[in-house]
Amino acid sequence: MITSPSTRKRFAAAALSFALVGAACGSDGAETAIPQSGDAPPAEVAEEAGTIVDVAVGAGSFTTLVAAVTEAGLVDTLSGDGPFTVLAPTDDAFAAALDELGLTAEELLASDALADILTYHVIPGDNPAEAVIGLDGQSVATVNGAEVAISVVDGNVMINDATVVTPDVEASNGVIHVIDSVLLPPAEDAMEEEEEAMEDEAPAEDAAAEAPAEVGTIVDVAVEAGAFTTLVAAVTEAGLVDTLSGDGPFTVLAPTDEAFAAALEELGLTAEELLASPDLGAILTYHVIPGENLAEAVIGLDGQSVATVNGATVDISVVDGAVMINGATVTTADVAASNGVIHVIDTVLLPPAA
Repeated sequence: MITSPSTRKRFAAAALSFALVGAACGSDGAETAIPQSGDAPPAEVAEEAGTIVDVAVGAGSFTTLVAAVTEAGLVDTLSGDGPFTVLAPTDDAFAAALDELGLTAEELLASDALADILTYHVIPGDNPAEAVIGLDGQSVATVNGAEVAISVVDGNVMINDATVVTPDVEASNGVIHVIDSVLLPPAEDAMEEEEEAMEDEAPAEDAAAEAPAEVGTIVDVAVEAGAFTTLVAAVTEAGLVDTLSGDGPFTVLAPTDEAFAAALEELGLTAEELLASPDLGAILTYHVIPGENLAEAVIGLDGQSVATVNGATVDISVVDGAVMINGATVTTADVAASNGVIHVIDTVLLPPAA
């Protein structure tokens, strides 16, 4: 049972956000074809499938739910090349949550946790049911940064406590797995209450004297550094500020202003043209890796590829002691933020399709 107001709103926001994707599943009379487990969709359907957002919008009866994704600033991201794997709760799960919580659509749209919960239902890459089953007993990082646990129980695939009821709904930029419960990212409430209790136990003057300087979010740190003005402008224009200010954790590969200047010159673009580019969101999310990956962990991935929030992978190598991400060199590692870590790179990374 969810009792705290902040948690109730997070839970309800998830219901609103992912009903958008649930629309693609054709419940309540919609006629969208849904392949059942083991059934291959007709070739012509696969060829005509739109993006994850297109499939949802095509249902035509979820305008408020589409507004939620728009409000979260994630339409461009989920319409990007990806690929993405979306875990979509059913309409029955949404209806039950909304009825229990007694919240209005306006209250849901106003939730500060909207993007945070939305991205907890998205996994980078195209992960069909067969691949997910192979992850039994493992945890997988979501675009949110937090992980979901995957298990197979009595033949059913479970994502945390949710059951996959319809797998492999195809979209042009990924796949949707329909689940019967809304997923809630690790709650902040318990941590906040514990921190408050610890503060109450210590004298106020001692707490003030011993408290370390607070580190801001990834966005805060980038703004304060002063060397990432183009990156910050791009993140703002792409509507990703709230996402990168969320709990995460995230690993951000941050090109400097000099790196952006070099890229703009090579591409023959102005900063204004870059900010207006439809590829902006895809390029930015290609610089974000779910989870907190410190330099030591990254070095251990020498020779491997890692999925980004964009869905495409980056190649990691160690050359003459320098860590390389594709063709970019990490010039400053482990810049701490409250919701992850920043590694400064000397080159802008371009995703395969950009």
